Amino acid sequence: MKNTIYDIIEEYIENDKTGSIATVISREGSAPRDAGAKMFVGEDGQTYETIGGGNLEFKVQKQAMTTMNTDEPQFVRVNMEPKEVTSDGMICGGEVEVFLEPIQKKHLELYRKLEQMEKNGKKGILITNLNGKLEKTLVDEDMTLTGDDINIWDKNSFFYKNINKIHPQTVEDTLIETIHPSPLLYIFGAGHISQFIAPLANTIGFQVVIIDDRSEFANKERFPDAHELIVKDFQEVFNQLKFSGEEFVVIVTRGHQYDRDVLEESLKRKTKYLGMIGSKMKVKMILEQMRKLGYDEEKVDNVYSPIGLSINADTPQEIAVSIAAELIKVRRNN
Repeated sequence: MKNTIYDIIEEYIENDKTGSIATVISREGSAPRDAGAKMFVGEDGQTYETIGGGNLEFKVQKQAMTTMNTDEPQFVRVNMEPKEVTSDGMICGGEVEVFLEPIQKKHLELYRKLEQMEKNGKKGILITNLNGKLEKTLVDEDMTLTGDDINIWDKNSFFYKNINKIHPQTVEDTLIETIHPSPLLYIFGAGHISQFIAPLANTIGFQVVIIDDRSEFANKERFPDAHELIVKDFQEVFNQLKFSGEEFVVIVTRGHQYDRDVLEESLKRKTKYLGMIGSKMKVKMILEQMRKLGYDEEKVDNVYSPIGLSINADTPQEIAVSIAAELIKVRRNN
């Protein structure tokens, strides 16, 4: 599975190295990345992830080097003037506010918890005290606190008031960030197309679960970056899968009947995205069968099938790109 920014931070701290986290707090105009985007700058000048690239990132990286080995976070405003933007080769303009915070050894457990939450699909709220010394604490779904002793009067009320907010917010001298896990992608079928979908989906931030009833196909050798591999009957496996309405489902099994079975089970559940591979004739036939079985007309109509954006894809690699692009489109539009 793809490393998170917190994996990198843990590695630096464990090797007695330091660095600084840059978080986009707000933006005006057409700045490249939205609020919440993060980048880590190591003491060696290496950067991980991105807040937009170009001159913006260069300026933030330069300023980040001055915060290391201190207890003092900084706010940096970068004004991307049209003239400067043009000379830099970027087509974005506007003003970006970035919060820079030095990583600290005392927060190692907190960074580990954040890394685990991102990889295991857990939500939480990260609180950073901006008044004086850098203090941080994390509230998870179980109302467990990790980090510094920051006073929160009513954890439950605070958690549910803030957990669905998308962008970071500053309240008085406190920065509040919601932790939203990477979306879960169930790929049914471990054939050649799935082998190209999985690494692409992993790269763009999905937790990839490969499902097939053949261990010789669904294994770590073929899918080294998968979050989970499940070898089980396509219908029986649904008894152990989690569905909250935020999951993405891609159906690319080895046969029409398996595709049909998986589609039918998926239609019984809430999903964010449900796509099935197949020719127009096959798709029309299977979707009509679902309607005759009494499945909700709107849900059937919302199945992405034939799957993938229409880019005249032909090879397994191209088909995988078209599917990954469609996953991005649905995730960003919602």
